[in-house]
Amino acid sequence: MTLRVGILGAAGYTGIELIRLIDLHPHLELTYVAARENAGQKLGKVVPSTQGVPGLGDMNLERFESEDAQKIAQELDVVFTALPHAASARLGGALLDAGTQVVDLSADFRLRDLETYEQWYGVHPRPDLISQAVYGLPEIYREELKSAQLIACPGCYPTSAILPLVPLLREKLIEIDSTIIIDAKTGASGAGRKASPVTNFSEASEGMRPYKVAGGHRHTPEMEQELSLAAGKNLKVLFTPQLVPMIRGILTTTYARIKPGVSAEQCREAAMSHLGDTLVTVMPASRLPDTLHVRGSGRAQVAYELDERTGLLLGMCAIDNLARGSSAQAIQALNVSREFCETDGIPRLATFP
Repeated sequence: MTLRVGILGAAGYTGIELIRLIDLHPHLELTYVAARENAGQKLGKVVPSTQGVPGLGDMNLERFESEDAQKIAQELDVVFTALPHAASARLGGALLDAGTQVVDLSADFRLRDLETYEQWYGVHPRPDLISQAVYGLPEIYREELKSAQLIACPGCYPTSAILPLVPLLREKLIEIDSTIIIDAKTGASGAGRKASPVTNFSEASEGMRPYKVAGGHRHTPEMEQELSLAAGKNLKVLFTPQLVPMIRGILTTTYARIKPGVSAEQCREAAMSHLGDTLVTVMPASRLPDTLHVRGSGRAQVAYELDERTGLLLGMCAIDNLARGSSAQAIQALNVSREFCETDGIPRLATFP
């Protein structure tokens, strides 16, 4: 079985990563690429890694509009929307209406509450579709993803926090009456492909800086939503994102108070039970995650250590923000929805060194 695939936003980092992964996939064929600012150009010019690759470099980047949905939907089985918020809902929604499966990599369908979405992102162009979306974290929503027509790919930071924390919340291993602290460090590619003074080489290569602190980051409500669902109670998190001088990767450390008598080994066992080992490695005692060891792969490394002196549990996670934190996770969720092998098209080994 081969699915005809399109990408809206094919010239951005997540779109380019999707092109790489779809090319590896035994059941996906990329037949349509669109990118507003680069419309009319050859893919090989905008994405140089596709030059000379038969069937890719010579593809034309199209300009997609909502009125094109009916025509394009007849030519595609699934579309990945790697667009800014609002644009993804508007254009992806039109394709969904026309009968195409949509995997959305924006924030448009991650939040279940319309009021919360509009508080952080503004007016939602397709609020009628929010209830149809399935949160695309396969380790947590595998059953719900089966046959899903609208998949909301999780954010990169939330992925790195949810994976180590949800098993502990479901098993009631940590206290939920105190704020959970989430400290996350990311590479510059998380800011996207557009030029920015903050992420250009001369300003990012020799420094580290926090940004959007004290509840100012848009991924905060997504984390609180998913962690609250796991806990069965509304939770608050203190999330601090930090930019570090590397291109790809996220290393997240979460801090939560452990319940009396709970050990780090119990936390590891809970994680293995809830997350499996297909694309998540739960590290043994004294082994810690490293972004270099997941770079370019669809894998996540999760680890736990208990600080006996303070009673705080450190839950840690390393992922590649463009792969496991976005495009590879989108492919993984699609695989589950279509009952393909879950790892089809997903690199299991990191590019090392």
